[in-house]
Amino acid sequence: MALSDLSLEDLEKLDLTLHEPAGLDEFWARTLSAADAHPLDVHREPVVTHLTTLRHEDLSFAGYDGHRINAWLVLPAGAEGPLPAVVEFVGYGGGRGLPQDRLTWASAGYAHLVVDTRGQGAAWGSGGATADPVGYDVSTPGFMTRGILDKDTYYYRRVFTDAVRAVRAARSLPEVRADAVCVAGASQGGAIALAAASLSPDVRAVMADVPFLSWFRRALQITAVEPYTEVVRYLSVHRDHVERVLDTLDHFDVAHLVPRATAPALISLALMDRVCPPSTVWAAYRRYGGPAELSVHPFNDHEGGQTHQWRRQLEWLSALLTAPGASA
Repeated sequence: MALSDLSLEDLEKLDLTLHEPAGLDEFWARTLSAADAHPLDVHREPVVTHLTTLRHEDLSFAGYDGHRINAWLVLPAGAEGPLPAVVEFVGYGGGRGLPQDRLTWASAGYAHLVVDTRGQGAAWGSGGATADPVGYDVSTPGFMTRGILDKDTYYYRRVFTDAVRAVRAARSLPEVRADAVCVAGASQGGAIALAAASLSPDVRAVMADVPFLSWFRRALQITAVEPYTEVVRYLSVHRDHVERVLDTLDHFDVAHLVPRATAPALISLALMDRVCPPSTVWAAYRRYGGPAELSVHPFNDHEGGQTHQWRRQLEWLSALLTAPGASA
């Protein structure tokens, strides 16, 4: 396996002059204002897992257009007082899985909300539980081209709105410190976490591993593997839709959104990543509006740092939330 894109030295020299679409802020303000017309309507039901140190609940809330979004809420058993929280988003094609799948954050003393991605959950892992009730135009297999001819109908408009609503749902829980809700995820989950941090002022910190959905225009030209190639295949057939599609994607490009984020961020990059080329991740890191740290994994593909990175996240977030001046 070799470098999939540029070396770290060449990334440092990369021209990151990107041109965001006109009216981007107005588009997202309109989108989130429409979502606010629906109450969060959080529902919670206990789940029996036979895990004695953790407590699980099946939680749902109203996302985009009031659609129900499912999540697992994982809490330390017997914890007292509001806890800092981690809202986790899932990689492309996966779902929230089984309650026993993700135990680290709650074991470390956090409230942990594991959020389904609407319509996904049948490609890997233990499955998802959230449908996407919105119909689509013609699309290639997967999710990247659903509704892609118009920013108002594009799939990720619903997904990013769901993410903002997930943060608000977490902040509404009595077990959660409203001033300490953090977001996390890898690949697609990392992109959703970055979007949530960019579109919500209520995020305390963001941890995004090898994030997807960044610098679309470059990724489509240099990436030869899924999922970006879903869009390439679409455009190879719909040759007359190129500019229309690129304009849509620009509204959901996290490299365009992250200058608006202010929460501290920890972002990871793998130099041999064939799925999310390092230059696209680099763009999200360098254009990020708040303080950002980068973890570089020189000899890894899209698996990134995995447990090594998760260990760093635990150390990084603990230090951030207990630093002098951090809210108690």
